[in-house]
Amino acid sequence: MENHTNISNLKENILFNRREQCLHHMSYTHEMIRHKVIKEGRTDLIEQVLKTSPDGTGVKLAKNDFLHWKNMFIASVAGFTRYSIEGGLQEELAYAMSDSYILKSEDCHSVEEINLLYKQAFRDYTYAVSQEGNKQYCVLITNAIEYITIHLHEKITLESAAEAIDISAGHLSRIFKKETGMSFVDYIQKERVKAARNLLIYSNFTLTEISQYLHFSTQSYFISIFKKHFGITPGQYRKHYTKENTW
Repeated sequence: MENHTNISNLKENILFNRREQCLHHMSYTHEMIRHKVIKEGRTDLIEQVLKTSPDGTGVKLAKNDFLHWKNMFIASVAGFTRYSIEGGLQEELAYAMSDSYILKSEDCHSVEEINLLYKQAFRDYTYAVSQEGNKQYCVLITNAIEYITIHLHEKITLESAAEAIDISAGHLSRIFKKETGMSFVDYIQKERVKAARNLLIYSNFTLTEISQYLHFSTQSYFISIFKKHFGITPGQYRKHYTKENTW
């Protein structure tokens, strides 16, 4: 009962102070604009939305200004994650992005750095949905794709995936091709080279290490498949591409 009373008193004090200062909270509409951009993968609206100032004032999440904006960033990333999943982005990928950005915020030491990271996260989530989301598959194929995502560093077979989602390998092969437009093996290959692309940008792993992590049979095979998908070798990609090219 005492805790409830303390929370109620805190709530009333915050409301009182906001009324005294004639402050109104940032509107739900403002948040929903960002929601819509990410959920629909509207890359054409990213810069326009980022230039729009919030209406009203946000809640104060810490007494220290830097910690306040850091907490706001973490709350925003949680929202971006939900919006992107609603837009069709794989849950594992959306949550991995969330974990990555929250960890990156630990390296920020100023409000300016936090704001730049916020903009990067907003862009990356929107581009991710634009290129990877908005694909509605049946439950079986969704589960198969989640299985592939989780086990990408292992040997994946049609039989192991089928067993994991409790259907026959033949049935999985047929419906996978029908719904995704590509064979089970081709889909795995595509996901491996996409993962390799991000490792080339965001990690210091060597080509050999990346090839091994993503279960390519040999480094030369990895280079050949990567070039087939992106038109250049992994080494050339790492040299010429920056984080802004992700997604």
